[in-house]
Amino acid sequence: MHSIENQIVDSSFSAIINAPIEQVDIPKWCFTLPEKEYQGCSPAHIAAGFTTAPDGTRMSINVETIGGSLMVQHYLETLGEKDHLILDSDSDVFTPNGRVTIHVTWELSVKKLDAGRCEFTNRVRSYATDEMMASLDRQGIPFDIFRTQRQPMSIAHNKGETPLFAASIERAALKNATSTKAA
Repeated sequence: MHSIENQIVDSSFSAIINAPIEQVDIPKWCFTLPEKEYQGCSPAHIAAGFTTAPDGTRMSINVETIGGSLMVQHYLETLGEKDHLILDSDSDVFTPNGRVTIHVTWELSVKKLDAGRCEFTNRVRSYATDEMMASLDRQGIPFDIFRTQRQPMSIAHNKGETPLFAASIERAALKNATSTKAA
């Protein structure tokens, strides 16, 4: 289902977190992220919350607007390690021509640079679902044209939110360190 042929974007940006990697816990950050904090990471971010799927898998719900389309993302945790989180979503996209789904894989990771810093990487890959391909076909929109128009908006969004996510993760890591020392 998710192949290079139907890939819309593969975008990756990095930023420095000024906190020891031992204090960073990306899944904890993601699944406890206050809505105001999420909104502060991009002007396109509307709402965030967390819940669980029917099988108990942790889930992050994000609502944002990218390229003028409202998206509701239902991110299921597929890998949850302190330094590496992978989430997959069949996201709802509300377009002028109706609602379609797009598959998004959101990958967040950190690697140690030195005792007090690490590098955060925010990678987003999106893929057209069969439903989206059928919708584009009905409208007479070639997939290459759709992809070419969508990529700059998705890439710009990721580039803008990455340093703000890094700063938010840094604040959470330093808060964790303070609460650990106080205990």
